Amino acid sequence: MQRRSGPLTQLRRGHEELVLGLLRRHGPLSRSALGTHSGLSRTTLHEILTALTANGAVTTVRQESAPRGRGRPAETLTLNPDAGQAIGIDFARRAVHVAIVNVAHEVVGSASEAHEADLPWDDRAELAERLVGSLVEGSLRLGALSAVGVGVVGPVGDPGEDGAQRLTDLPRLLRKRFGVPVLLDNNTRLAALAESIWGAAAGGQDVLYLRLSHGVGGGLVVGGALHRGAHGLSGEFGHITVEQNGSRCGCGGAGCLETVASIRAVLQNYRAEGGRARKLSGLLGALSEDDPAARRAVNAAGGKVGAVLAALCNAVGPSVIVLGGELTEAGDALFGPVESALDEHILPMSRHKVSLRRATLGDVGGALGGIALVLHESPLLSHYPADPDQGEDS
Repeated sequence: MQRRSGPLTQLRRGHEELVLGLLRRHGPLSRSALGTHSGLSRTTLHEILTALTANGAVTTVRQESAPRGRGRPAETLTLNPDAGQAIGIDFARRAVHVAIVNVAHEVVGSASEAHEADLPWDDRAELAERLVGSLVEGSLRLGALSAVGVGVVGPVGDPGEDGAQRLTDLPRLLRKRFGVPVLLDNNTRLAALAESIWGAAAGGQDVLYLRLSHGVGGGLVVGGALHRGAHGLSGEFGHITVEQNGSRCGCGGAGCLETVASIRAVLQNYRAEGGRARKLSGLLGALSEDDPAARRAVNAAGGKVGAVLAALCNAVGPSVIVLGGELTEAGDALFGPVESALDEHILPMSRHKVSLRRATLGDVGGALGGIALVLHESPLLSHYPADPDQGEDS
């Protein structure tokens, strides 16, 4: 007797995808929270959860005992940690960072290794595979997630020679090594997504992330989802003009935020004030000794950053701003002026509705963001038949 997919099967699968998607995005949830987020009736939700629990995709976690007289302990539902793992890889300019998370949003481990800036992509892919192997010791289980999330430097739509090679060869190289599709995005943008799930803005649905490093870039999480823009160019906050007729920028423009708030720019301003530091560590050391020139250089950058953040807040209305990158090690010398400029330029009605926080995930933020890309976009439907026409009896 032929088996085919009927309307009821399709409806049930749609409900299962909805529930699994909520657990991927939010992590463990109670039945009540799942009901609220999904909009499903109690009866339908019970049937869906019973099926997902029976086939091993979802598991229950008992909470601590309820107060005496309040009935049974509450149950929290989560994706089964044993149902699979997700890999995130960040190909930074001079290092490869990898992270592994199980489908219950628990971080299995992370690893990093530096390399020369001109290391070929073949060798970078091999390095990524070796780092992943060091974490799983041969027991990697991609399961139904069936994808690897990857972060790269620069716009994903970059038409340049290096970008062209990266967007064609890198996914192919990684798919050959891991046997699954590759989801590719800008690594700074992915760090924004990671900070909204595991980091400083955990649980935030509308998050603005800005990274101050050797370059300046960022990302937007809007409604809990990463915003990429029409051509993959969202988050290029470092190329917002802050000084008319300012210094030339690598993007071809002039007076961009990157020309005043990158590590190189701040060091140049410090040396122009008489400082001698050639590296960030020297500048931070001067700050710790309360060097006036170092403080002026960092303060100036912070003021420009705060003004840009205020303009962005007025445009997109985030609830949390996260500052990341090595320059944030300057601490109050940077954050103080950022907060002052933000307070001065943001809409008065928004002043007390936006929280400024320092990033917490460090170098693995981009890799974790790659994992979030997988958790958000890949179906966890390992128990469905491969043939979509298999379903109900005709």
